[in-house]
Amino acid sequence: MTEPFKNLFNHNVINEIAKHFQRHWKDFDKQGFVDAACDQLEELELKARSQQITAAMSRYLPDDFEHAGQILLAALAPESKETAPEAKEKPATESDGISGWAIMPMGDYVGMHGLAHHDLSMILLNAMTRRFTSEFSIRFFLLASPEETLNTLKNWLKDDNKHVRRLISEGTRPRLPWAMQLPSFIQNPTPVIELLETLKDDPEEYVRRSVANNLNDIAKDHPDLVADIAKKWMQGADINRQKLIRHACRTLLKQGNQKALEVFGYGKPKLGSIKLEIHEEQVKLNGNLEFSLLVESTNEGDQSLMIDYVIHHQKKNGKTTPKVFKWKKATLLAGKSLSMSKKHPFKAITTRVYYNGLHEVEILVNGQSIAKNSFFLSID
Repeated sequence: MTEPFKNLFNHNVINEIAKHFQRHWKDFDKQGFVDAACDQLEELELKARSQQITAAMSRYLPDDFEHAGQILLAALAPESKETAPEAKEKPATESDGISGWAIMPMGDYVGMHGLAHHDLSMILLNAMTRRFTSEFSIRFFLLASPEETLNTLKNWLKDDNKHVRRLISEGTRPRLPWAMQLPSFIQNPTPVIELLETLKDDPEEYVRRSVANNLNDIAKDHPDLVADIAKKWMQGADINRQKLIRHACRTLLKQGNQKALEVFGYGKPKLGSIKLEIHEEQVKLNGNLEFSLLVESTNEGDQSLMIDYVIHHQKKNGKTTPKVFKWKKATLLAGKSLSMSKKHPFKAITTRVYYNGLHEVEILVNGQSIAKNSFFLSID
């Protein structure tokens, strides 16, 4: 059985953290720290465990942040270029220092106590991100002193370490999961976009994917802006940048944003005959909805089509809620027709509650609704 994710912070890891702190500060109360950090540990989930370790650090490390910061810096494991911060299997500590997930509470400590010590805090977060990530911790500083922190990030744009460059993008994501939001960047993402411009052709896909995720965040609040950026970046783009742009526009494409679709050559479809057929009008839970589509071109040239379908699920109150599913990309030849079939499973899952009643399937082609038909879902 896979061990629970929360056990990345366990008694052994906390003892190892304490050991490394004590190596670099002989007056450190190792047992007091361990007792506080391990208090009712089994009842806590991952984030709560990390927060409890941070609270223990606040209690047992020196009140002088300059002194505490030097202890943290000395306690880090030697830098390894092979470190992958996103790897869940990475060890939380090593014999010669702290690494991996054990750095998470250390980063929060810097964010909570180091705001008045910008230079030292930036040195610490730079060092930590090389061994794990500081994408959560840097946000304390982006909120408290955005201009000063952005200037620091600009100075890191050409850093030789890919994890530092990724931090610039990942740490400035307006809506980074698990993290504090950055309201000023949600409202005005211009400072972030200036950073992403420099990183868009980074030699590491690891960095470029973060750039794409940042733009996808921005697209949730500024869809047309990101579509315009995609159009601009697509000019002279190599295959790596094209991949980045497509990943950055994934939400816009799923939403049928017309400007984003046109960036990828999906214009307004020119169709004649359209036929959407549902094979069985009643579908049982744990069964399949089977349907087929036939479209005919009225265009003089070939057309690139992005075909999606929407299931309008019945809710308890009788209304429906839509869920978009990707289907197929195809080329519709001039004056020709295209037919395809789909089998959509209705399996019981923990993330959705199904209800008896009339549902609908809708077809989107290049973001345009072209057909809709209904069926009855039976959960009995």
